[in-house]
Amino acid sequence: MESRRNFVKKTSLAGLALGTLPAYTFGSVYPKAKEILNVGMIGVGLRGTNHLNNLLAREDVQITAICDTDPARIQIALDKVKQAGGKPPKTYGKDDYDYRHLLELETVDAVVIATPWLWHTRMAVDSMKAGKYTGLEVSAANTLEECWDLVNTHEATGSHLMILENVNYRRDIMSVLNMVRQEVFGELVHFRCGYQHDLRQVKFNDGKQPYGGGVEFGEKAISEARWRTLHSVKRNADVYPTHGLGPVAVMADINRGNRFVSMTSHASKPIGLHNYIVKNGGEDHPNARVQFKQGDVITTTIETARGETIIITHDCNLPRPYSLGFRVQGGNGLWEVDGDRIYIEGKSEPHQWEKAGPWLEQYDHPLWKKYGAYAEGAGHGGMDFFVIQAFVESARRNIAPPMDAYDAAAWSAVTPLSESSIANNGEPQDFPDFTRGMWIKRTPYDWIRDHYGA
Repeated sequence: MESRRNFVKKTSLAGLALGTLPAYTFGSVYPKAKEILNVGMIGVGLRGTNHLNNLLAREDVQITAICDTDPARIQIALDKVKQAGGKPPKTYGKDDYDYRHLLELETVDAVVIATPWLWHTRMAVDSMKAGKYTGLEVSAANTLEECWDLVNTHEATGSHLMILENVNYRRDIMSVLNMVRQEVFGELVHFRCGYQHDLRQVKFNDGKQPYGGGVEFGEKAISEARWRTLHSVKRNADVYPTHGLGPVAVMADINRGNRFVSMTSHASKPIGLHNYIVKNGGEDHPNARVQFKQGDVITTTIETARGETIIITHDCNLPRPYSLGFRVQGGNGLWEVDGDRIYIEGKSEPHQWEKAGPWLEQYDHPLWKKYGAYAEGAGHGGMDFFVIQAFVESARRNIAPPMDAYDAAAWSAVTPLSESSIANNGEPQDFPDFTRGMWIKRTPYDWIRDHYGA
């Protein structure tokens, strides 16, 4: 943490800010930044506390208010602020809507929202209406109406929203983005991505073991199991699409010269969560009688206006190793994250995979080359440092973030659209154009050309 505090205090942030904020072209003048950004935290559970740690590592941020309905989490956050030498923030959490009192504070410039999914949109809308620069955890919305609420509120108020999708800043993803921008793969044709992560211990957490291990969810559970598992009971949909789709959407220039046009989804039968309960709690456990609605493997195919296809996989209820399943394919070759493999025509041995590592190192993104050391310990392999950096620098200047309200809406819309498609035997769903046609003229982000003069 100390190295990051010294970095922010002593180092010019122009290069890093420009690299993570592609809303301005090379040579543009940035608005003068606030010297200190006053931040309010709404939700300081595990994810919110991670953001708090990274914000406290900065000299240009002051935590002025904290809201959470769990007094224990409030105390943990207060202790962290004190340990970092910060002034005691105001606290809120007497009921579910006490966050609105936080939003009334003139001492809050920006907020970070890291709460259960059902609260994301309503809190973000209230935050934008209050004139706060809003950072919103993923997924941003649960319904198409909520997706439109994010866009409409941003446009009506002029307040900015940044979806805090950290995987967009993963080192290998930024290397591949660099390769895409330099046309190493040629004209892009196809992508694969998703969220393939065994979350059974997260979805059933009784607090009796260090991490999961129970078979409880809802009111009897702790942490995410109190709310996350209910989505698997009630919804047959890809409820968590953005970790995979966000990076691919940037590579495909979605909302900036390209857009999602239509999609279809199919779901397998659900057996994983039931089997887990029986194995760990027995056939007589009350939760063994729960009928889970969400299919264990949900497959979505998206078509874009430019003619690419994107396959998204949601697979969180079965035993498996972690993978976001990335594949980026164009006319000259492809990269696949699983197997760490790549093939580039004319460079690779014909019809032979080669290890992607040397390629990723060769095209390592300038941001990671220059600032990777400061990201150590920031969480999720360092990418949490970069996503918070982008948020803070955007908010300090009150400029459009690199991942905005239109992205939040488009990426999150996969959830309700997949639900409709699955319910109708895979029927194609038209994808809303949240930019209302402006995708045609919006400029694609180019983190190399625009901000390094290359």
